[in-house]
Amino acid sequence: MSAALRKNAANTRGRPFAPGNAGRPKGSRNQATLVVEQMLDGEAETLTRKVIDLALQGNGIALRLVFERLAPPRRERPVTVALPQIETMEDIVKASRAVLAAVAAGDLTPAEAAELGRLLDTHVKAVEALDLEQRLRALEERSR
Repeated sequence: MSAALRKNAANTRGRPFAPGNAGRPKGSRNQATLVVEQMLDGEAETLTRKVIDLALQGNGIALRLVFERLAPPRRERPVTVALPQIETMEDIVKASRAVLAAVAAGDLTPAEAAELGRLLDTHVKAVEALDLEQRLRALEERSR
């Protein structure tokens, strides 16, 4: 793309990305953040208890600032739920039951379950579309 075609060419610092190079992939995560999250996964409860204890001793503001810098609030986390293989509508009901059981057991938050429910809805639509296509093909074959 030439500089004449770009309205902001004069304001661009450095060279723009080469054609076909969109830059950093959307949703990619900073390596340092990933390392800190991995370190905190097993120790979050212990560290939280320590922060509370130190805060009770009067050093709450400094600890809160340091803790917020080390581990910013997570927006999402990977969830692990054992779902059955989904090939039929009966399997969707089983998967929904598994999601509800995970919420009841405290393994998933209601918000995480809602997101999984939306994924299951999308899958239901795909299964229905496939079923409809197969039925339509069968009818066309019979009419020939």
